[in-house]
Amino acid sequence: MAMNIQSWFTVKKISWLLIATAVTSALASIYTFQRIHQIEAFNQAVLAGKTPDTDKESFEAKFATALYLAKKERYKEATLLFTQLLPKGNNLQKSAVQYNIGNMFFLRGLAINGTSMTVRNEAEYLIRQAKTAYQSSLKFDNSHWDARHNLDRLLTMLPGTPTPGVGESDTPGLIMGNIPVGLP
Repeated sequence: MAMNIQSWFTVKKISWLLIATAVTSALASIYTFQRIHQIEAFNQAVLAGKTPDTDKESFEAKFATALYLAKKERYKEATLLFTQLLPKGNNLQKSAVQYNIGNMFFLRGLAINGTSMTVRNEAEYLIRQAKTAYQSSLKFDNSHWDARHNLDRLLTMLPGTPTPGVGESDTPGLIMGNIPVGLP
């Protein structure tokens, strides 16, 4: 039996195994080096606002394109791209998408509203859309502190939810109409 084990470990077989391992390792190293170079080129293209040469259909490339469009105030195209990314990402990516959608709505609402800390009718819709997007972002990733901060900021701007029956005058008859008050 000792002879059978020794026949597997001859110098020739061990040499071929080591050569195969070295060739495989060299090929893996070359591929890894090339991939790192592609990732660096991808990041440089994204930073410059250009379309990357590699990974054009990846989540990251589309996210970077949408973010670039948002920074150039092309909100409709950016929102469309972000919305298309939602089903493709994991929870952290979905949270980032919702956060950026919220930022776009918030910025548009602020641009309409100006520097006032109370929301006018024209901007209220946009601010409420931002609120919904930030809440969705927090549903995907509750630890997203930027979304929490922005949500807190816009909540101070939104008017309170009106209570039914209480308006400018405290008489409930304005909403309740002809319903008699008191016992029959």
